[in-house]
Parts: sequence; C-alpha cells; structure tokens
Amino acid sequence: MSTQYFKGSLFHTPSHGELEFIKDALLTVDEKGLIQTILEPSDAAYVEHLTNARASNQFVELAEGQYFLPGFIDLHVHAPQWPQAGVALDAPLATWLEKGTFPLEAKYADVNFAKEVYNDLVAHLLSLGTTTVLYFATIHQEASLALAEICGKQGQRGLVGKVVMDLESMNPDFYRDNSVAESLEATESFILAVKELGKDVKQGVYPVVTPRFVPSCSAEALAGLGALAQKYDVHVQSHCSESQWAHDHVIERFGKRDTEVLNDFGLLHDKSVMAHCNFLDESDGEIYMETGTAVAHCPISNGYFANSVFPVKKFKEQGLEMGLGTDISGGYSPSLYENIRQAVISSRMLEDGVDVNVGPENRGVQNSRISVVEAFSLATQGGGEALSLPIGVLKPGYACDLQVIDTNVKNHRISSFGVFEKPEEILQKILYLATKENIRQVWVQGNLVHDKNEGA
Repeated sequence: MSTQYFKGSLFHTPSHGELEFIKDALLTVDEKGLIQTILEPSDAAYVEHLTNARASNQFVELAEGQYFLPGFIDLHVHAPQWPQAGVALDAPLATWLEKGTFPLEAKYADVNFAKEVYNDLVAHLLSLGTTTVLYFATIHQEASLALAEICGKQGQRGLVGKVVMDLESMNPDFYRDNSVAESLEATESFILAVKELGKDVKQGVYPVVTPRFVPSCSAEALAGLGALAQKYDVHVQSHCSESQWAHDHVIERFGKRDTEVLNDFGLLHDKSVMAHCNFLDESDGEIYMETGTAVAHCPISNGYFANSVFPVKKFKEQGLEMGLGTDISGGYSPSLYENIRQAVISSRMLEDGVDVNVGPENRGVQNSRISVVEAFSLATQGGGEALSLPIGVLKPGYACDLQVIDTNVKNHRISSFGVFEKPEEILQKILYLATKENIRQVWVQGNLVHDKNEGA
C-alpha cells in the first residue's frame, strides 16, 4: 500500500496533561500504519506534501468543525460480562458475582455463544473510538482464543488474557480451573497460540497472563503464572487492592499487601497493568515505579464496588504510569468518554469531600482534582505508556490510531455559538458532549475500522 495522508486539526497530549493542538496538520503514514511525519502549514515541506496528498487515492481530509483525536485505550474490560452491563449494580459485590457474573462467564464453554458476544462487543467499542483494549476473557481456552481472533479480524488492537482462578475455597464449583497444572498448561498453550496469530495481524494482538486476582488463585498458580510471564515476556493483568474486602483478605492470607504478594510472585513488571488499586499506599507506589507496573483507573466501576475514590493526582505526582478502564460490567458504560467525565467528577468529590457533617477543612483530600485534559491523557497517552506500546500519541513512530470527531453532525451538533472557540475549550466540549453520532470514523494502524459516514 502506498503512503497514506491525513489532513485535519488534531488534539493529543504528548505527555500527561500537556495538550497540543495542531491546526490543519498533515500526517503521512507508511504501509505498516505508522506515522512518518506530521507537518504544520508553516513547515517548508507542507505545500509539497499536500500536493502529493491530493494526487493520492489514500487521502483523508477533514471538513471545518471536524477533528482528529487519538484512538482511546481501554485498560480493563471483562469481555464476557458484556451481556451483564447495567444489571444488578445496586446489589452487593458478592451477589453481583455469584448470581450474575460467574454463571454468565461459565456459559463461554459454548464457543458459539462467545463469538456472538465478542463480535458485538469489539464492534461496539470500535464505534466508541476505542482502538486498543486490554481484555479479561474466561477460563475457556477456545472462547478466549476466539476473542483474540475477532480483534484481529475487526481491526482492533487486542490484548487478551485467558483467566486463571483455581482456588477451590474461593471459586464456584461450576466455574473454576480443575487444577494448577491444567491452568498453567492451558495458559502456556494460549500464549503460544496468540503469539502465532499476532504474526499476521497488522495492528497486533497480544497474549496476557491473567490471574483473576490474588484471592481466587493458589500460591502455586500465581508462582507459575509469574514464571510464564517472564519466560515469554508477555503482558500481565489482574486486580490489585480493589476493595476493602479484597485488600484485607490478601493481608490476612499472606501477611503482606496485595502489591507485595503480586511482586513476590513475579507478576509486576513493565508490561503489567493492575486494575483499580484503590487501597494502594505510597510504599506500593514505590514498587509500581520500580517494576514499571501501571494502574488501570476505573472511575465508574469504582463508584459501585471499590468502597473508595482512587487518588489519581496523588499517584501521578508520585510518578506512576496510569490509564483508564471501563471495567465492563462493573462499570455499566463501555465508553471511555463517560469514564473521562467520571474521572474528573470523582476527583472533585475526593477533594471536596462528601459528608456535610464534617467541617470543610477536614471533609476532603486537598489537591486531588484533575482536569478533563488530564483525564483525556489517561485515555490516550497514559494507556499507551501503561502497555509499553507506541500508541496514544500522534507523533512519528507511533501507530496511526485516529478518531474523526464531527462537531457539526446533524443529530448532535456541538457548538459554542462563536463564544468558546479556543482549542482547549473545543476539546473540553468534545470530551463532555460527544456521543457516538459525533464519532464519524475510526482508524487503527492506518486501517478504517468504523465508518459512520457509510452507515456503519
């Protein structure tokens, strides 16, 4: 394929919270789907490249009121829970899991059911501008591999984990691994199969070592998974210190904090992403920084099940890598736009406090609020950094993952009526007000994977 050209105004954050706006940028993209150059109208080579672009049949030019955003990166999705989204979120976590989640996930022994759900989920996430997803699948080998195959076929960059949950005392009889040996053997087989699949997938699909969380796994399984992660140099994901119960349970069982246990078993390194992390302290943060482990912040889900507000600003100032996750279906919404908004809301609630019976000077946690631009960073640049992949930023050497946002779309116009026209104000309105109607096209690694203009 010849060089591709994309012309339009773009927003991205080269580093956390640092917004860059380039008006009428011209991107050149190579046959691998990687950005080669980004030119501004003031650059000497701009006119020449634009002439070449207009002579090409691989040229996308945005209209007035349209903008490029980087594709969003979702660091925490339970793919099999998609049918459960929006159900029983007013129930206690144990009820939600035992009555809904575990029976649902057990159904993925039927690979045809799995394919139906996963095809729908991947297409839906792409339509929301989510170009990369870190997925939990289930304990089932065939269904988990099907998810990776579907990501490959639909053009989404998928990082997929076959879940391990072997501890008899902590998992239901109808849904758990039969033995440590069987779970480790299946995990290794899955890693090899996805690595082979990934050789022919332009945007990449990746295997992920996935202990569900420490309470659901035996020490032998955790040690074996850590060894596999090191042997094959693959990504790792799990939950860490999500809720008061989970955090306390690990301390009671091992005499150590969740972070320390995961690290002792070799599960924390620069390709590791731990979901939630609401009960981390500064010493945990030091381990995260030393190992290169990242946090998947799930603001909507945390409001239901984490018993606390995660202090984003505190841990970013400490230096932790961090991105956003929807946590379907502990989080009801598959949209990272909604999670960007909730990340800001939750940070404001943490700073202001919620109990009016406590004096204002003691009610909240000072210096906790984040801006919507910082939340946007988490959904893009932060996610790429967390996964140690060249994604989430629009600059040379990075994947051409783009959302085309139209603020003039007939059914959902986003207008400031000529009042709020500064670039940051335009982005703020997009992040707070955009719906699926405004997301007209989505590109992954230079491939068009969703096209609202064609009725997709």
